[in-house]
This record gives sequence, C-alpha cells and structure tokens, in this order.
Amino acid sequence: MILLISDLHLEEERPDITRAFLDFLAGRARSAQALYILGDFFEVWIGDDAMPPFQRSICAALRALSDSGTQVFLMHGNRDFLLGKAFCKAAGATLLKDPSVVRMNDEPVLLMHGDSLCTRDEAYMRLRRYLRNPITLFILRHLPLRTRHKLARKLRSESRAQTRMKANDIVDVTPDEVVQVMQQHGVQTLIHGHTHRPAIHKLQLGAQAAKRIVLGDWDRQGWALQVDEQGFQLAAFDFKPPPALPQA
Repeated sequence: MILLISDLHLEEERPDITRAFLDFLAGRARSAQALYILGDFFEVWIGDDAMPPFQRSICAALRALSDSGTQVFLMHGNRDFLLGKAFCKAAGATLLKDPSVVRMNDEPVLLMHGDSLCTRDEAYMRLRRYLRNPITLFILRHLPLRTRHKLARKLRSESRAQTRMKANDIVDVTPDEVVQVMQQHGVQTLIHGHTHRPAIHKLQLGAQAAKRIVLGDWDRQGWALQVDEQGFQLAAFDFKPPPALPQA
C-alpha cells in the first residue's frame, strides 16, 4: 500500500491539523510501504536553518515513521519551496523533483505539486519562475532570518488577497497543459495537489484512457489517496476530537 497526501499547510495556529497528521503518522501510515507528501506540507518555510520547535517536532515524527520502515518522500509546494536537504536528512525523507515519475501498481505515474499546471494565472507563473530561479533561491537562503520572515508574511498576504480576486478557472489547472505534460512523460495517471479541489478526473489522451487525481487539502477534514491492489482510492477522513481535559 502507498499513501499520498498534500496541502496540509502545517502551522502552529492550526493544532487540529497537526494533531490529525501526527495521528495519521502513528496509525495508518505505519502500514504503508511509502508516504508521498506532494507539496505545501508547511504553510510557510523560510529555510532549514530557521526551524522553530514546532517544525522540529514534525521532523521528528517523520523520522519515527521512516525508522519504522515506511519510506517518506517530499515534494516542494508553492508555500514551502525552500525545504532543503538538511530537513529531509533529519526527517529520513527523500526530496522529489517536481515533476517526478514513479511506478505504482505496475504503471508509471506522474507526481506534481500542481501549481505549474495553472498556466492561465500568468502573474503567478511569472512569480514562480522568479522564485524558483537558482540565483533567487541562493539569495533567499542567505538573507537574514528577520528579512526572510518579513518577506514570507508579505508573500502569504499577497497570495491570499490575489487568489480571492481571481476567477475560479484562472487558479485551476489548464486542461491543455495537463494533456501536454502527461504526454510528455508518457503516463496515463497524474496525481497532484495545490488546487484544493479533490477529485478523480477521467481524460482521453489520444486513443488511451487516462486519469488526473487531485489530492485534497487538510482543513476541516483530511484527505489521502491510497494505492493498492484495489487501484487508486481517494477519500476524506474526519479529524479525531481533541482529548478531553481532566475534570477538576
């Protein structure tokens, strides 16, 4: 069994999501051969050298899962593209390129975060090209921590404001781009996150049937894609209620 998740946007301000993720790691994920996290794992990441205790605790939980025998794979998202080798080494995880082709159920499957498929959002695509440029990444990683914190807050605020103003089709994937990318990599299955619109879409690539699986974001509930002998099963699950406080 393989599990895939994305868009948890982990942050201290959402202890419910953190608790649900830790429960997921200690339970269901322990039975998996591999866990793939396809981006936006953290709400913000300003560098491996700037991990507060909260992020270190998540790193330790991933390491415990990896040590138990489950392989852990991480992919950059648009919120945490500065995640680096130091974090992955400490977490016992492998950092995947976006996009990556892996074999699941004896077929090649294309994994992506999904933001690069939203080509109709031209302003975001320009920003993405700038931020992912190796020179920009080098500069960002060497800025003072205070400056990185300030820049991250600014980018988050602007992103939220712009997303609210954009039409739905602008912030969703471009169908032609999906077809082109799948044909380029020679796959009939694409799995991605980013859009927060969980679904399994049936496609036609020439004479071949294909599918695009969109992972859901973790907010009021969690989402996971399970890949096993039964196929590709995408389903939501409820968060467990917080433990009851002891009565006085």
